[in-house]
Amino acid sequence: MLTKEELPECPVATTVQLIGNKWKLLILRDLIYNGAQRFTDFVKTIPGISKKVLTDNLRALESDGLLEREVFAEVPPRVVYSLSDLGKTLKPILDAMFDWGTDYKNSL
Repeated sequence: MLTKEELPECPVATTVQLIGNKWKLLILRDLIYNGAQRFTDFVKTIPGISKKVLTDNLRALESDGLLEREVFAEVPPRVVYSLSDLGKTLKPILDAMFDWGTDYKNSL
């Protein structure tokens, strides 16, 4: 997790730094609207994402405290990703983006 000193001074820039790429937003979308997900679930629902890019973004979101990774001691190992309590606070942002996108598409 980044320290306050490492984050931009502007709150909007901070938000963009944490969730502002296409892949992170789509990962968060899946977790917010579909609940806990496995790695293969993301691969199926996020077209065009490579496994490496997915892994990197999942690690970044976990490092920033926005999602949690639970590993089950099974063979083969099962890993489930879910939103942390902090990650759940992003729901209003994603809801607003969903509503805005819907309104925009309907206005065309």
